[in-house]
Amino acid sequence: MSTDLCLFALNASREFGQRVASALGTPLARHEEREFEDGEHKSRPLDSVRGRDVYVVHSLHGDPQQSVNDKLVRLLLFLGALRDASAGRITAVIPYLCYARKDRRSKPRDPVSTRYVAGLLESVGANCVVTLDVHNLAAYENAFRIRTEHLEAKKLFAEFFRSLAGDDPVAVVSPDVGGVKRAEAFRETLERRLGRAATRAFMEKSRSEGVVSGDAFVGDVAGRTAIVIDDLISSGTTLRRAIAACRAQGARRILAAASHGLFTAKAADLLTEPALEQLVVTDTVPPFRLDAAARAKLRIISVAPLFAEAIRRMHAGGSLVELTHD
Repeated sequence: MSTDLCLFALNASREFGQRVASALGTPLARHEEREFEDGEHKSRPLDSVRGRDVYVVHSLHGDPQQSVNDKLVRLLLFLGALRDASAGRITAVIPYLCYARKDRRSKPRDPVSTRYVAGLLESVGANCVVTLDVHNLAAYENAFRIRTEHLEAKKLFAEFFRSLAGDDPVAVVSPDVGGVKRAEAFRETLERRLGRAATRAFMEKSRSEGVVSGDAFVGDVAGRTAIVIDDLISSGTTLRRAIAACRAQGARRILAAASHGLFTAKAADLLTEPALEQLVVTDTVPPFRLDAAARAKLRIISVAPLFAEAIRRMHAGGSLVELTHD
């Protein structure tokens, strides 16, 4: 790699950052994060970034040590420090982007949090943001005035399910209407891997004040291996409803995949659901909320090599299109 490239990973995402660095074939640059007694902190690069092409890996999910907001502020302060240290170009590599679900006003005077986070990243000098499978791609792209890149896990999921499905007839299921485009893109990729057609299905879902409703199911899963695809799992309510619907509609096997596994509240119960054979997530969020028993049906696929390849191409001025499109 060119010495002009500089890769950082803040402490909370250091393990993922190490995997990216290993796949990229370049070491992580040195930095300092210091805590103060009153809860404030500072972070700074220890290696020179003057004129360099700098990438900062930091996933914005809460964990027992740092909240979502803690991590967001740390990233903002570090990006600002890089700009003040005369970095040539600064790219925030955010495997899981916080506040991406609040991308529109669903009620009067609601915040549009996605746009506000975009403004914060822009204000401290980020030139580009890279993330994976955001909740609403159009909202993500429209929120920013700087360059955005969007990676997708669909090829990795399709390759995994290609061997798992075998010769079974397959149906790809979206657990709600909003995810139909995502499920359709995955279905097309899976069909190319399988070399045969897969049917499509989706569920009705509406959410108001945390209450999920809607029972309509459209599509044919009877006698098929049903693969439920979504962008993330939080409480697991949406996926649990989809599994129950597929079972009621006569699916022979039920598999599921989600790019980001948050597993909040009682989501661990989802993995004890007898009808679910296997659940696949990526490593953008470590499954720290799950115990060993709950992880028995869980498979984690690393997207660190995908991010490494994206960084390699961005640094060289290459195209990222082939990474997500067949």
